[in-house]
Amino acid sequence: MTSIGASTGMVDWNLAVATATRLVRPGPEVSRDEARAVVAELRRHAKSSEEHVRGFTRMTTDEAHDTPVLVVDRPGWVRANVAGFREILKPLLEKMEERRGGSAGNAVLGAVGGKVTGVELGMLLSFLSSRVLGQYETFAPATRELPAGANGGGRLLLVAPNIVHVERELDVQPHDFRLWVTLHEETHRTQFTAVPWLRDHLEGEIQSFLAETDVDPMTVLERVREAAQTLAGGRPEAEEDDGGRSLVELVQTPAQREVLGRLTAVMSLLEGHADYVMDGVGPAVVPSVGEIREKFQQRRAKGASRLDMALRRLLGLDAKLRQYRDGERFVRAVVDECGMDGFNRVWTSPNTLPTKSEIAKPADWIARVHRKPEA
Repeated sequence: MTSIGASTGMVDWNLAVATATRLVRPGPEVSRDEARAVVAELRRHAKSSEEHVRGFTRMTTDEAHDTPVLVVDRPGWVRANVAGFREILKPLLEKMEERRGGSAGNAVLGAVGGKVTGVELGMLLSFLSSRVLGQYETFAPATRELPAGANGGGRLLLVAPNIVHVERELDVQPHDFRLWVTLHEETHRTQFTAVPWLRDHLEGEIQSFLAETDVDPMTVLERVREAAQTLAGGRPEAEEDDGGRSLVELVQTPAQREVLGRLTAVMSLLEGHADYVMDGVGPAVVPSVGEIREKFQQRRAKGASRLDMALRRLLGLDAKLRQYRDGERFVRAVVDECGMDGFNRVWTSPNTLPTKSEIAKPADWIARVHRKPEA
């Protein structure tokens, strides 16, 4: 197992990886030859998706070739995400460590320790690892087993067993579904490699959000524990107890709400843009795109068990689904009104990104960004 780094402090990252990989559900049954064929096909689709996405979006870059495409299994996804979490959360955990030293809950935290937190984080990651089809890791540190782009570049992850599981569950054409998924993820890679300032802007917003966190470490630890207990079936009523609040919402300060509004807007843009591109390219290269989209939307809307829905709400995953929907409507409305080149003005600078209210009212963004100068 790849070492994630130091295991001292509030989170034992290595134990989180070990716990998640031990608890992760097995993937669908495939033969060795079939597994190799799936991996090879996903790599081919990732390569062909570059040209499709760049042609459709008119966003060009040479940096994508420096961003590795990794076809991983569920434990591989866990290791990659723990490395990313450890990197992005470092300032917050250091702050919480300092605060823990003088807090009334210091003795309790000392007893609980980073190992228990690592186990509970691992439980959550094991849940998520069977649900993600693909991911562009923006803040991925490079390791020997998990390379990343140079100069802070990310990596593109495609989770092969999950893709196979969903294509079987939906009963869709496997080759079409695999290309459809890679089109979405390739769009994310294009967004960050074609817009040089986007990564630093997003990281700055995340760090601003974390810097404003003013919550006792015990509160965060308790929320992680509640989510883990929900996953284990100990608190299936969590959605009523928590009033529908997610982990993010429970730690907000007024300043954080402002940052979170901006983060919500940019994430809605990125996710909605990827969905729009995936469906826009689809008809030309994915013959069964209509059937895939219809079945996939039904799967999203139907959800899963009550326990699954409770955990989704606690983790804020419902908000992510809204981001796909609201962001796609924004992109579609702007492209319909201004064309693709007019929409691409969104990538000019942080000032041209839509606000949260503009995501809901695209005409307001058009009026602000495309307004004619007064004579």
